[in-house]
Amino acid sequence: MTNDLGLLSNWQVVAASVTGTSHEKRSQPCQDAHCWRVLANGVLVAAVADGAGSAALAEVGAKIAVEAVVEMICQQDLQPENDGEWQVFLTASLQVARAQVEAEAAVREVPARDLACTLIAVVATPELIAVAQIGDGAAVAGDSEGNAIALTVPPCGEYINETIFLVSPNAIETAQFQVMRQPLRHLAVFSDGLQMLALKIPEGTPHKPFFTPLFRFSGEVKEESDAKQQLESFLRSPRVSQRTDDDLTLLLATFSSNV
Repeated sequence: MTNDLGLLSNWQVVAASVTGTSHEKRSQPCQDAHCWRVLANGVLVAAVADGAGSAALAEVGAKIAVEAVVEMICQQDLQPENDGEWQVFLTASLQVARAQVEAEAAVREVPARDLACTLIAVVATPELIAVAQIGDGAAVAGDSEGNAIALTVPPCGEYINETIFLVSPNAIETAQFQVMRQPLRHLAVFSDGLQMLALKIPEGTPHKPFFTPLFRFSGEVKEESDAKQQLESFLRSPRVSQRTDDDLTLLLATFSSNV
């Protein structure tokens, strides 16, 4: 089961997915999904997916994708020693997620594109963050000096809102991979609905004023009942909703040696 706030092994995690105003007006469900787990050895595994707006069962594909990739990663021995091994490890996890989405499409007797979604998968320790990403959205890290560091960058297609999905041809082959080995205290993973607020586009540089209060929030929050409510309130606030009408997902994690 995925909690919305975790205080295990010194990781504090809070995450939320909310329906965009455009979907609310059309009585459509939230097509974003997130999933995370903290392992007994203190490793954080997390995933965020954004269902394609044009896909009839996008929310189904997104949910399957995040749960499948997190489960796959958690079942493996997390011991890649170099960037190449991390890419092999994460590629295999993406392939499992894709296969499970395709299998669901087969059961429902619909094209796999009806379950199309993006996918970001992250494995994090206090000394290393490894990320795999298909499609848009992004992952950003924060260090103890208050710097926000881009781990991935949303791909810029020829047309606005153009992206690649987990079930797209060559999705696995064109996925982004990043391994950062340095002490990092914070992590943010988000769907593309937040890109225009969180990043300077097209270069994908993190907008520090956006992340500074969020990283402070994820480091200070203690009460599970408050954490998700506060994060959802932020995502539904005029500051955000006036700039995007898309579904929104934000997963925040902070490692604290004092927990």
